Amino acid sequence: QVQLVESGGGLVQAGGSLRLSCAVSGRSFSAYTMGWFRRVPGKERDFVVRESISDGGTIAADSVKGRFTISRDNAKNTVYLQMNSLTPEDTAVYYCAAGVGQRRGVSPRSYDYWGRGTQVTVSS
Repeated sequence: QVQLVESGGGLVQAGGSLRLSCAVSGRSFSAYTMGWFRRVPGKERDFVVRESISDGGTIAADSVKGRFTISRDNAKNTVYLQMNSLTPEDTAVYYCAAGVGQRRGVSPRSYDYWGRGTQVTVSS
């Protein structure tokens, strides 16, 4: 059973930064497409960013381009989301997700495993 556990969420002022971590259990971490999504109450889960396993290339939502960066440490089975220049509109529960194999990864349907989420709140 693959488990994903997010950490690093919290309360931050607008303009600040946070780094989320997602620890993934199991032996095949390097073979997973990894992504981050977020959800605000009453809305669908939105794509944030994902990293390719083939070349490390990333796809990011327009709303976070230039501010959010995904990275992974295969030795630690961990994926990170560095979030800079945060705004109140970034307030959400953030989820990491893992998809077996290479996926385009912008849709939740691309992923096989999900974490429980971590709350990020940005105050104005």
